[in-house]
Amino acid sequence: MKTLFVRKSFIITLSILIAAAIALGTLAGFVSESQSALNPDMPTIVVDAGHGGIDNGVTGVITGNDEADINLAISRYLKGQFTSAGFNCVMTRTTQSGLYGNTSSGFKKRDMEARKKVITDCDADMVISVHQNFCPLPSRRGGTVFFDKSSASSASLAASIQNELNSMDKCGSKNSALFGDYYMLKCTDSPSVIVECGFMSNTEDDKLLADEEFQRAIAYAIFKGAVGYLSGLK
Repeated sequence: MKTLFVRKSFIITLSILIAAAIALGTLAGFVSESQSALNPDMPTIVVDAGHGGIDNGVTGVITGNDEADINLAISRYLKGQFTSAGFNCVMTRTTQSGLYGNTSSGFKKRDMEARKKVITDCDADMVISVHQNFCPLPSRRGGTVFFDKSSASSASLAASIQNELNSMDKCGSKNSALFGDYYMLKCTDSPSVIVECGFMSNTEDDKLLADEEFQRAIAYAIFKGAVGYLSGLK
């Protein structure tokens, strides 16, 4: 991991860009899948669209949508928002396929290791893994951010993103960021979070997560939370 240093002048410029983008809606609607050459002077953000291929994740209780597809849609918007703001941004997967190579035994482990390789190879400054939640209690709603309890920087990033999720107009429930014991949170020393954007076991969340406008909005909330965290670094 590079020593993360965000120039004050860059943050000022970025703040102006974000203010203009909010007025015009440009960041919230920009989508890009291309992986351009990285600028060594800018922070590198890895956006990880969870699951993929034969690993569909959870299924929407009303829509029947696969989590993997919702993850990818939101991640594409999030990647576009970061790149349009000048950040380096790398996605672990850009298609519906997984990263495991073949479906033989151990494919899930190979998939996780491939994601770690992407993070390591680009010397990521931050990792945001996008997922959807599921609970036997259908009343559970809203986004929840998970972080590794041994990482103070990840806890701060999680709190910043959670605050933005809770501030959304269509926030179904104001949740708290939580500890998580997950591979994607432990495979890097850089600030790393898992964002469970909503509960596909809840009828209202499931319908919202299928809506492209809401997908853009929740990606933008994640983006703003990440930028808020970066702007607070000394």
